[in-house]
Amino acid sequence: MTVLEISKLRKAFAGPEGLRSTVIDVSSLTLAEHAQAALRGESGSGKTTFLNLIAGILKPDSGTIKIAAREMSSLSEPQRDRLRATTIGYIFQTFNLLQGYTCLENVLLGMSFGPGVNREFAKALVKRVGLADRFNHYPRQLSTGQQQRVAVARALANRPKLVLADEPTGNLDQTNAREVLALIREACRENAAALLLVSHDREALAQFESVQDFHQLNQACAAANPAAEMTP
Repeated sequence: MTVLEISKLRKAFAGPEGLRSTVIDVSSLTLAEHAQAALRGESGSGKTTFLNLIAGILKPDSGTIKIAAREMSSLSEPQRDRLRATTIGYIFQTFNLLQGYTCLENVLLGMSFGPGVNREFAKALVKRVGLADRFNHYPRQLSTGQQQRVAVARALANRPKLVLADEPTGNLDQTNAREVLALIREACRENAAALLLVSHDREALAQFESVQDFHQLNQACAAANPAAEMTP
């Protein structure tokens, strides 16, 4: 089964002088159920915009995005929100944890937008990411690596079919980066979720059998910088 299918996806933004510049121009991309794939690209190449389009946070100018056979781009905003909450787990580069809520509460809040709150499963996820003794800690009381682990637990809270990971190791030291990446991949396997990760971290990308150069995938990026196609 195909969990993600993208076709002729385009997105442009207006610049300071009102001229529109194409940021995303992806002809096609597919990701099978349970698959784990990575996209390699430098900062500013449009990777986050691409993930935000897949997640329905942004709406494309043209093209289609199918998540578990449902076309995201044709849905209304409330419908996109619902599909994202029930089908997609998003691990943000900056974590996006709510500072006024504890570790466990952040995961529970993620559940509240999906099928419903399951406190025992939330606790199990927090334990799974190695924070059994941090249930009642607030994000400010956690290390950077621990905050990223909470973000992983929250992304898996609604048992998504697809997990998107935006530079998940970008704010971590080498040791934490390896541990968090291994955790993300193992947790996705355990929860039967497909994983699409974007990163410029060579060590992180080396862990994946399937790695695609985002500069080549995104024709807008290649057109803006033809030499990028030669990036190793």
